[in-house]
Amino acid sequence: MNIVIVGTGYVGLVSGACFAEMGAHVTCVDIDTEKIEKLQQGVIPIYEPGLEPIIQRNVRADRLHFTTDITTCLKHAEIVFSAVGTPPEENGSADISHVLDVARTVGQHMTGYLLFTTKSTVPVGTAAKVKEVIASELNKRKAEIPFDIASNPEFLKEGDAIRDFMSPDRVVVGVETERAQKLMENLYRPFLLKNFRVLFMDIPSAEMTKYAANAMLATRISFMNQIANLCERVGANVNSVRMGIGSDSRIGQKFLYPGAGYGGSCFPKDVKALIQTGRETGYPLDLIEAVDRVNETQKNILFQKLYNYYNGNLKGKTIAIWGLSFKPQTDDLRHAPSLVLIDSLLQAGCRIQAYDPIAMERAHTLLGDTIHYATDMYRAAQNADALILVTEWKEFRMPSWDKLLETMRTPLVIDGRNIYQPAELREKGFTYLGIGTNNTGA
Repeated sequence: MNIVIVGTGYVGLVSGACFAEMGAHVTCVDIDTEKIEKLQQGVIPIYEPGLEPIIQRNVRADRLHFTTDITTCLKHAEIVFSAVGTPPEENGSADISHVLDVARTVGQHMTGYLLFTTKSTVPVGTAAKVKEVIASELNKRKAEIPFDIASNPEFLKEGDAIRDFMSPDRVVVGVETERAQKLMENLYRPFLLKNFRVLFMDIPSAEMTKYAANAMLATRISFMNQIANLCERVGANVNSVRMGIGSDSRIGQKFLYPGAGYGGSCFPKDVKALIQTGRETGYPLDLIEAVDRVNETQKNILFQKLYNYYNGNLKGKTIAIWGLSFKPQTDDLRHAPSLVLIDSLLQAGCRIQAYDPIAMERAHTLLGDTIHYATDMYRAAQNADALILVTEWKEFRMPSWDKLLETMRTPLVIDGRNIYQPAELREKGFTYLGIGTNNTGA
């Protein structure tokens, strides 16, 4: 099968590499000449575990190609995926102009039947607009070429995207015709030989499914963060509460971990876009708007704990930060809680010593020399007045507390992910502040 994927960002690269791994002939297209040249040389622009060897293997096998010229690869394409960005506009709605640009180009240059599939996260109704654009361009050419449209939203977790794609728990596809459904069945069957879990539905439902899924997960996170904050005020331990409610089969354990708020490329953008869709249709989504407000407030929780501990006297303090990316196994800093924390610390006059296993280079691009970038986790804590864990990378799980006790000026640990044992740290002489556990002594 011949596939064209337009957009070599996170979704486009992972999708292209994994389709090629299953034997498809894939051409990834991007207007960024420098990025394409680097990809052709084997330089991967993002960090995602397992992605680089798959790309290199399939490039060598001549199944995966990179180009800036979409017109030449349309001749043999059966499916064109749009995986371009849909950045938020000022009002929170998703900007679909890049998606429509791809549709316009396809309509101008397609020579035979193809299935145009939107993989980018887009508002309900986008596929219909894509269909209009392609049809308009074909009409201008006076070309009677059949085509179909589809919606195939991605549900990849950064840091675990390869496994998610190669062995998905479900694939959501919105189609209008049997021909389109058959093509998508043929494409995804190799991934799901033992249990074919492709959920076919109408296109608007597929478009809505992506937003609804992310909004639900974001809701669980914000809910748990509020419960954690309440636990601190009433003397409960959120870890016990989490286990208590998570053991209910109707609720389950996932996404019930309190912390410093969600970030990344999906949840913040998609929640705001769904909110805007509700407003535009005259049906405000009060619950989802509350989820968004809670999350923005929660991003200040770590700074607030530090501020309260020092009674607001933070000027001149040296603060160690462990973890900059919004989650482990990625260098993605979009909407990362660490950035909110760093901004507050700098405004308070603190000196920041940060360490992240992967995201340091990207952080330097964003923050410049406003903070100090330590070469390892212990150097970050040297002479620190507090250590704040923001991202739960594995290498942070079992630090040498004795070494930290020797190197820190003030033995204060603020655990933004509740990965440490409070009793153990307090026994060693640390002051421990977690999320939703501080009044329990446990």
